[in-house]
Amino acid sequence: MNSVSDLDSLSGESVVVIGGGFGGLSTACYLAHAGADVTVLEKNEQLGGRASTLERDGFTFDMGPSWYLMPDVFEQFFAYFGKSPEDYYGLTRLDPHYRIFFKDGDRVDMVPDLEKNREVFESYEPGAADKFDDYLRKSKRNYEIGMEHFVYKDRPNLRDYVDFDVLRYSWGLSLIGSMQDHVENYFDHPKLQQIMQYTLVFLGGAPNNTPALYNLMSHVDFNMGVYYPDGGLAGVVSAMVQLGEELGVEFHTDSPVTEIAGRRGGFAVRTEDGREFLCDQVVSDADYAHTEQELLPERKRQYSADYWESRTYAPSAYLLYLGVEGDVDELAHHTLVLPTQWDDHFEHIFDDPAWPDDPAYYLCVPSKTDDTVAPEGHSNLFVLVPIAAGLEDTPEQREAYRDLVLADIAEHTGVDLRDRIVVEESFCVNDFASRYNSTQGTALGLAHTLTQTALLRPGHASKKVDGLYFTGSFTTPGIGVPMCLISGQLTAEKMAEDAR
Repeated sequence: MNSVSDLDSLSGESVVVIGGGFGGLSTACYLAHAGADVTVLEKNEQLGGRASTLERDGFTFDMGPSWYLMPDVFEQFFAYFGKSPEDYYGLTRLDPHYRIFFKDGDRVDMVPDLEKNREVFESYEPGAADKFDDYLRKSKRNYEIGMEHFVYKDRPNLRDYVDFDVLRYSWGLSLIGSMQDHVENYFDHPKLQQIMQYTLVFLGGAPNNTPALYNLMSHVDFNMGVYYPDGGLAGVVSAMVQLGEELGVEFHTDSPVTEIAGRRGGFAVRTEDGREFLCDQVVSDADYAHTEQELLPERKRQYSADYWESRTYAPSAYLLYLGVEGDVDELAHHTLVLPTQWDDHFEHIFDDPAWPDDPAYYLCVPSKTDDTVAPEGHSNLFVLVPIAAGLEDTPEQREAYRDLVLADIAEHTGVDLRDRIVVEESFCVNDFASRYNSTQGTALGLAHTLTQTALLRPGHASKKVDGLYFTGSFTTPGIGVPMCLISGQLTAEKMAEDAR
């Protein structure tokens, strides 16, 4: 288990955490456990950040993250407080983990049984089963070493990498090159390459711009498994809020922050309704660029507007939340629909921003596992199409894309939803920007590109404002719910180090 550095130096400090996403909730719990007086200010009407829920006519939708991966991270988080996930929610391992419909008519399931997955790989390419074993061995090693020595340890400066331990543990890791290069070393068949790379969507990258180190996600996928927590990801949010309350954290929703004034020992955090929260230190789990550009005066910003304009952002998303009559037997809880060539889709996200004509997309049907999320005789599902951050998002464009996507689902999965929809809501670029103050409407944050990983991401501590810190998906270790949990630990450790 990765130990947490001593946080005792934070005892008695008063801290305001801006934003109640996973990074903010995690940081708040660590600080409160250390004896700090913690207040969380959340802009929206519910806690959870992008892990919001939408309730309509008996349907309950997870609006954001829906995959429960890396269960060890959740276990370690709760264990620090003398708890376990099972104290708050149950877990169901999904079978299949997910289903893939390729648009040439092919369909495969990835399942908990590794031998069956080996057979799938061998059916596409002679010798691929053995290469699958080799790939997972490498992935497992990368995961174990990467998590312990690079993910749970913040190394914000170049000098942090020039020591014997780093050199010893990084020997043989896939630190150089892209995921595309790495996967091509193992598999020739494009469908096998896609299976090994689909998780890049969750990291906000593409095969040619994501570091090869992230092959560790295949260990997460195949060896550790895919789970569904009771109540969806909202159930995990509720667990963290309950833990925070048990530790003494004070939560305020409907509290948009408009200004951060002062410095260590004398901060004033002001909200839209005129309230002022005085504290010793501040942590922002809000969008990093929004915090600097909108909540601080120019002289207190670490980065210019040009810096933020030059970053590569993880995709935004076109989302449809659908309540439909009847079952959707052909779909699994997690279903991916992939063109046999997906390069064009990634180009439309990162190189030539446009709404993709032949999209790769994801369907989530939690009612396959949880009968509380839809009325009897109905199915709950959402459609997620990754699209470029910053795309023009008009009602006319959404309507046209809705028709394209629903027709594509009918054609390639055999499930025609169009005459069965009883509840429908969409969410897209403009909504990410307005609801979450998300730069360019990104759904995730900064992409994990070769030039935006590890020490090349913005830091946890402001270089301009003493006592101001950051947590969440713009910082290390990066994007995704487990990473944001760990980000909370790293932020708390940095605060304790500075306090000492």
